[in-house]
Amino acid sequence: MVEIYFDNSATTKPSAAVVEVMLRTLTEDYGNPSSMHKKGVEAEQYLRRASQQIASALKAAPGEICFTSGGTEANNLALFGAAGALKRRGTRILTTGMEHPAVAEPLKYLEGLGFTVEQIPVDGQGRVDLDALSGMLSEDVILVSTMYVNNEIGAVVPVREIAEEVHKRAPHALYHVDAIQAFGKYRICPRQLGIDLLSASGHKFHGPKGSGFLYIRSGVRLIPLLMGGGQQNGLRSGTENVPAIAGMGVAAEEAYRDFERKTEHLYALKERLTEGLRALPDVVIHGMPGREGAPHIVNASFLGVGSEVLLHALEDRGIYISAGSACSTHKRHASPTMAAINAPKEEVSSAVRFSFSEDNTEDEVDAALAALRELLPVLRRYRAK
Repeated sequence: MVEIYFDNSATTKPSAAVVEVMLRTLTEDYGNPSSMHKKGVEAEQYLRRASQQIASALKAAPGEICFTSGGTEANNLALFGAAGALKRRGTRILTTGMEHPAVAEPLKYLEGLGFTVEQIPVDGQGRVDLDALSGMLSEDVILVSTMYVNNEIGAVVPVREIAEEVHKRAPHALYHVDAIQAFGKYRICPRQLGIDLLSASGHKFHGPKGSGFLYIRSGVRLIPLLMGGGQQNGLRSGTENVPAIAGMGVAAEEAYRDFERKTEHLYALKERLTEGLRALPDVVIHGMPGREGAPHIVNASFLGVGSEVLLHALEDRGIYISAGSACSTHKRHASPTMAAINAPKEEVSSAVRFSFSEDNTEDEVDAALAALRELLPVLRRYRAK
């Protein structure tokens, strides 16, 4: 059976070059980058190279990149670090209701510490209400955190416009962007966009799991989460995971090589799938239409068929998709994104996500659509009984 992998927003397959550099750092250049001998210097060179590769992709300085164990740690460091550093200036934090748990849960914890967390409204397609944001901003706001691309429906947040409002109306506030679904899909220059802190995760752009980074604009002060040996200028102590970092650096460089062609390919896949889905009965597509949304995510509800039922029916045919966000699949609570866009209960319970990478093909999209045309009438009859 041929496998068709449409769950790239959950994780991507590491590229051959990523695997190669990781194997080399595990078996040959395995020194501790803090050691002063030759083996340590060799390991440190991989860290420097990865900093340069990521900084080049962001048009940032290598010193503005802090390596983490993934997107969750990067988000936590940004939120707890900024709140701790700025708490004397105020306690108000603004976010949206459709954030990933790696942002929503830390903010909930900060509420328990006395911070006030307020949600910026979004519309039924995930668009942020900029007028509402303007009215919420004031000098006691210390932090604003939004995603760049929503991980469930692919809604794209206007980060430049948000940054302009934040820095104009809340001059002491920092703007954090969770770019975990956006890095590698958009050209992102944090300084040009007005972003102070930006999180990314290596395994979302063909790097290894357990790798991530936080861009920290020069001059921004954060309170560290981890204390110890003082690695990474004291901001993130602990011996660096050289194989993961080296692999992520290679993946970051590869992500922006031949970028326009790869992005157009993703949009073509998305358009082919959405066109096919619209031809099917009782299908609702969520998020922003066409190229307003992210190039690699399609979220659709197949009314009358439970999300997990459809997921496993497609899995039996070698087609892999997601029932909502992979990071919250095993938790039996409603999707915060679907709640934020006020999706009806029937649409929530039947929603699945298709997400593409550059490795996917139009033939794979056609095969998935053919499978859906066969399966949906059967699954709906089964449920009716």
